[in-house]
Amino acid sequence: MTRARQRIALLVSVGGAMLVALDGTVLSVAQPSLRQDLGASVARVQWTSTAYLLAVAAFLVIAGRLGDRYGHTRLLLTGVLGFAASSAGIALAPGIGWVIALRAAQGVFGALLQPATLALLRLAYPPDRLATPVAVRTSAIGAAAAAGPLLGGVLVAQAGWRSVFVLNVPIALAIAALALAVRIPAPDRTGSAGPAPDGPGSGRPALTGAALLAAALAVLVHALAGVPAHGWTAPPTLLGLCGAAALAATLVRYERRAAQPLVPAAVARSRPVAASMALLLAVSAGMFGALFTATFLLQDVRGLGPLATGLLVLPLTGCMVVGAPLTGLALRRYGPRRTALAGTGLVVLGVGGLGAGAGPAVMAAFAALGAGFAAVMVTATGTVVGDAPAGYAGVVGGLKQTAMNVGPTLGIAVAAGGGAGSATAPTALFALAALAAVGLLPASLLPRGTRRTAAGDVVGEDTGQRGQRRPAADGPADRERRQGRDRDEAQRAV
Repeated sequence: MTRARQRIALLVSVGGAMLVALDGTVLSVAQPSLRQDLGASVARVQWTSTAYLLAVAAFLVIAGRLGDRYGHTRLLLTGVLGFAASSAGIALAPGIGWVIALRAAQGVFGALLQPATLALLRLAYPPDRLATPVAVRTSAIGAAAAAGPLLGGVLVAQAGWRSVFVLNVPIALAIAALALAVRIPAPDRTGSAGPAPDGPGSGRPALTGAALLAAALAVLVHALAGVPAHGWTAPPTLLGLCGAAALAATLVRYERRAAQPLVPAAVARSRPVAASMALLLAVSAGMFGALFTATFLLQDVRGLGPLATGLLVLPLTGCMVVGAPLTGLALRRYGPRRTALAGTGLVVLGVGGLGAGAGPAVMAAFAALGAGFAAVMVTATGTVVGDAPAGYAGVVGGLKQTAMNVGPTLGIAVAAGGGAGSATAPTALFALAALAAVGLLPASLLPRGTRRTAAGDVVGEDTGQRGQRRPAADGPADRERRQGRDRDEAQRAV
């Protein structure tokens, strides 16, 4: 591929990833205006975020497999054009029900778009030149997500909440036009007409597992969102919680028997990977639930405008940008466990402090939240990449993104159930701080750091071969060094 087309591929990848990341945060500031314009309750407004996150979480797991099967460029075009169409529909939606339905459709297309943008780089660049474009894409995602609240505040203040979705349309169409200029060969489909779906040797995605995951999450979120109206002990709430538990049990049973489960057994048995997923789930739930609650608290309860709210969130942006490289230094000195514990503690303090009344105190809470979340993200990502079982790096990456979508779904549901948008919002923030504090347990299970090994392990010799200068094929020290290099590369990229 020529240099010019490689640059176009990088531009398409960065643009698509930024579009999805920006849409995920720009709406947070617009939700109070959306609620007032459409006359909706907080519980229904919550579903404008939850429907999107549920769709992404359910389809992200299988989107990468669809790209491998049908071509990543084709999947990218489908995702970006569908994203544009659903955004235009939301901008013209006459009621909250239409917004919720179209946000779910937008989540499906966003799930198709996300893995295709990364796969496009893998296909466009040789392995020895891939690090730089991946780092550029990662930095762009962080910048877009961090700028979302401020940009949303400006748009809502000047043109109303619908302008947030109108902005997506020309950007998505431009990305689609550039994607057509990138000619990348489709993947080899030899043997695509194989066994039945989910069967042994089939390349087809495990749709049954994804459907069970989405159903369990939807029932759980619906039950949590109905708590303000029904209470925790009312029959609708108990029935919903029991239904979610039954679907979760069915999912676990299916995963154990499936030939191609969503979570391969080798990944499920890896303690560092499982602990990192649980950590991301708990901390992202606390953080995004707190952002949802704080937006309504600052605008509806304390009377701030969208732009003023966006300015208060700026310390979150700055500390996330500064905290990422500092976390890399902390990891090399203190190891993943201590770094993750410190980051989780900062998130807990930040979420709890958002209920403070004064502006400087709220900004300090946002700063702690940003620094802590950056530490958790970098640590968990490095551990997932470095300790992933051989051959499962792609699967683990998809699961990590799924955890980052499931966590906010649960956090926003807890926020809506705890009274976000009312005078009891500070109580909801304390509940979310407790939810984030659950992440301290998986953080304590992460690796301490570099372990001391026996002399033979250090040089990689098998027992009985020491002193004969014949290295072992894959000794413990080799695996440890390789995992350490992988962790360092992931941390530098983040």
